[in-house]
Amino acid sequence: MEGLRFERRGDEHHYKVILHVGDCYVPVSDDIVDELKHHSAKLGDGLLGFFLEKVGYSSYLRDQIQQELSKLGDPAQQISTIRQALLQL
Repeated sequence: MEGLRFERRGDEHHYKVILHVGDCYVPVSDDIVDELKHHSAKLGDGLLGFFLEKVGYSSYLRDQIQQELSKLGDPAQQISTIRQALLQL
């Protein structure tokens, strides 16, 4: 994910996963990572909304995430890219 990517950090960090959104970053709890992974295969087209709900805790952040996702192409490509990134965590 170019402008939107996950970064896995070491176990010594409180937040082991960081979501980079353009020039910003968002810490993502282990529980949310597990929930995203668990639901990524089940939700189909609903994954985008679920993803935004879980990691976009403010309207500004949701807008930034949506802008970066729109650069990836159509919703099917966006979902595929998110799933691939989650599998790599």
